[in-house]
Amino acid sequence: MIGIEQAAVTLAPRPRGVHLVTEEILSQLPVLERFAVGTLHLFLQHTSAALSINENADPDVRRDTRTFIDDLIPDGYGKFRHTLEGPDDMPAHLKSMLFGCEVTVPVSGGRLALGTWQGIYLIEGREFGGSRRLVATVHGRVV
Repeated sequence: MIGIEQAAVTLAPRPRGVHLVTEEILSQLPVLERFAVGTLHLFLQHTSAALSINENADPDVRRDTRTFIDDLIPDGYGKFRHTLEGPDDMPAHLKSMLFGCEVTVPVSGGRLALGTWQGIYLIEGREFGGSRRLVATVHGRVV
């Protein structure tokens, strides 16, 4: 039987940076266990944060990613016009555009079929972005 489920996922507030959020997402999606095979689509409902998949073991990867993107898109860039919400807002919008607001992950045997060293990242572009909301949609063959 084919099934489709959709759920809201709320991520705890985090400071600016690159954060591994795989387990926090999975803890809010017990319905995933019902799917033998399928896909999980995660859509971030914000314009100043992003989602990505990358290294889940060495935290230096996350630190280096933050360093690189903060150097690439610094706060207070003099040519930005969108500055009313603070010097970190426009850079956060650009980071969101670069990394994107969605990821899709295969589901196999009720679990995410991520690679051994893969995890889901929240790339928080604001100093105080607050909690972040995701729409999680899983579809596939239900057991």
